[in-house]
Amino acid sequence: MRIGIDLGGTKIEGIVLGSDGKIAERLRVPTPQGSYEESVAAIAGIVADLEKRTGRKARVGVAHPGAISPATGLIKNANSTRLNGRPLKADLERTLGREVRLANDANCLAISEAADGAAAGCGIVFGVILGTGVGGGVVVDGKGLVGAQAIAGEWGHNPLPLPRDDERPGPACYCGRAGCIETWLSGPRVREQFLARTGRDLQATEIADAARAGDAAAAAQMELYCDRLARALAGIINILDPHAIVLGGGLSKIELLYARVPQLWTRYIFSEPGSIATKLLPPTYGDSSGVRGAAWLWPEEE
Repeated sequence: MRIGIDLGGTKIEGIVLGSDGKIAERLRVPTPQGSYEESVAAIAGIVADLEKRTGRKARVGVAHPGAISPATGLIKNANSTRLNGRPLKADLERTLGREVRLANDANCLAISEAADGAAAGCGIVFGVILGTGVGGGVVVDGKGLVGAQAIAGEWGHNPLPLPRDDERPGPACYCGRAGCIETWLSGPRVREQFLARTGRDLQATEIADAARAGDAAAAAQMELYCDRLARALAGIINILDPHAIVLGGGLSKIELLYARVPQLWTRYIFSEPGSIATKLLPPTYGDSSGVRGAAWLWPEEE
């Protein structure tokens, strides 16, 4: 039996994934906003609850922001900064009394969608998290890439490509730089941009809803968002040339992205506009893609 855990900025989700790929049990709790230790305890509590429901001990996989440093074994690059510098894998294994497999949340999204989701059958898949932060993960022939620094696919802390004059130097980022892709495309930053432009405080998905309803200011904000996302993804396509890009996170629910961004990225991709075969896809499993990918860290045959 496999349990997947998705440690997000606002919620922690746990599932029991059956051998048929179906979710047998599910549990969600708010992510503790206090100490790191509270998050570890919350994950352990979810595992205990799910195992109580099923009556069986399970293999556990965890999707988390950031990466585990190959040099130190500690979490790095997490936008949930309380995790950084912490031995999450070791602490979970000590608390649960068993081996636990961990992977970046965007990698888990990509693994799930490449295994039996929107990108099933695709050789190269780039998974994108557009939510509280902006992350990315790469799957090639069904296997997630980690890389020498464990940062494969982490596009969110590269500069926004082809910046306009009014986009320089760009907003400050928690990583210490300015103008990172995450500072332009994450949900909280889109909310800030719209508030600064209009004085109206709306969530990113609410801005998209308003644009669809004919709100001119919201439509302008969404067109700008689509162009920035197109520029950022064009850079990925120029380097990685994936067969499919799958979006995840809260902003993946914005339907406009799937029609407008591929129209715009033709301006920026190093290929003939009519020959671009990369597909931009919504996740088959919605915001459960990451947690399913965490469970898939334990292949069925193991």
